[in-house]
Amino acid sequence: MTPELCYLVLASLLSLLMWVPYILGRIVAWGLWDAMSYPQRELPQPAWALRMRSAHSNLTENLVPFAALVLVVHVAGLANEMTAMGAMVFFWARVAHAIVYTLGIPVARTLTFAAGLVGCLMIASVFI
Repeated sequence: MTPELCYLVLASLLSLLMWVPYILGRIVAWGLWDAMSYPQRELPQPAWALRMRSAHSNLTENLVPFAALVLVVHVAGLANEMTAMGAMVFFWARVAHAIVYTLGIPVARTLTFAAGLVGCLMIASVFI
């Protein structure tokens, strides 16, 4: 498996698993029954859990263009050191983004998001 495909799998697994902590936070805050049902009113949740849910949504949105770029590079046979590095940058930036977003660190959140974007642009550079 190429490095780009490996990082695509890892980013997908990250997205698949990121919901677990914020759902556990909801269960702790609401109780199991309310977390599994539809409470009549919106119950409060820990701020970190709400931020993690937002980080998860953000990763899911950014996973689509990352996956498209990785798959096209792979199918077209354009993979090189730059695309492998871009995939690695994207993945680790998204791991860092999830952590700093959940912790509520504003400037770091923006910088890690930007780093993930740079990773995608590094992959896309083979098309220029």
